[in-house]
Amino acid sequence: MIFAGTYTALVTPFKNGEVDYNTLKDLVKAQLNAGVEGLVPVGTTGESPTLSVDEHLKVIETVVNTSAGNCAVIAGTGANSTVEAVYLTKRAKKAGADATLQVTPYYNKPTPEGLYRHFATVADECELPVVLYNVPGRSGISIPIEVIERLNSNPNIQCVKEAAGSVDRVSAIKNVCDIAVLSGDDGLTLPMMSVGASGVISVASNLIPEQVKTLVDACLRNDYAQALKLHSNLYRLFQDMFLETNPIPIKAAMAYKGMLKEEYRLPLCPISQNNLNLLLKSLDNAGF
Repeated sequence: MIFAGTYTALVTPFKNGEVDYNTLKDLVKAQLNAGVEGLVPVGTTGESPTLSVDEHLKVIETVVNTSAGNCAVIAGTGANSTVEAVYLTKRAKKAGADATLQVTPYYNKPTPEGLYRHFATVADECELPVVLYNVPGRSGISIPIEVIERLNSNPNIQCVKEAAGSVDRVSAIKNVCDIAVLSGDDGLTLPMMSVGASGVISVASNLIPEQVKTLVDACLRNDYAQALKLHSNLYRLFQDMFLETNPIPIKAAMAYKGMLKEEYRLPLCPISQNNLNLLLKSLDNAGF
């Protein structure tokens, strides 16, 4: 699988406490119309910690069936239990997912050797392309560069989603191994791609997929002058997508645009009025 371009970290819409599968299908269709290279259901943005296992798998199945092979589907099937991660990944593969997003096991803080064994086990037992998800702000630890280098020898481990807020890590990874890197931060897409990343797993593209794709495509063809113009226009909006815990701001913005109902699962809750005002101002200033 070639990991390059724009991949949308899909939100999970809710209605009256239940997953709203009809709206989810509409969101997938809108993404396909925008021409994104892939969709990433049930990651952090998809509120995976508060979905039941049945809901988790049904969201993946719905996205796979609705996209119908017109873009890649990278299913979020990571867990802080290796057994659970293997189970979810095997089920995602059976549903037709093209790859799996494997978050760093959270809370239990495994050692580097434990991280290596965890990811290698998922890759070996499931035989699905693996995207390692480095997000220390959520999981509590980073995946050491040496571990990524070791894992790169496994043919099923093909990509890293870098969401540690460090452009330098992209260079460090590319310096020791030939593995694809995708930005995990919209605001760092341009600088990360300038040093070797090949695209983004984007939160903002839930709302503005065409604009994010245009920016990424400009970087892919080395038109960094055009990419910088686009980045500058979108930067404030990218930042304000994290005024509160993701995915609260992106769902609030999508609700304001009539794309879904603003609903979350506790412990997440609606955005504050003050932050909503700031977010809407950023939308207005960016022309949306």
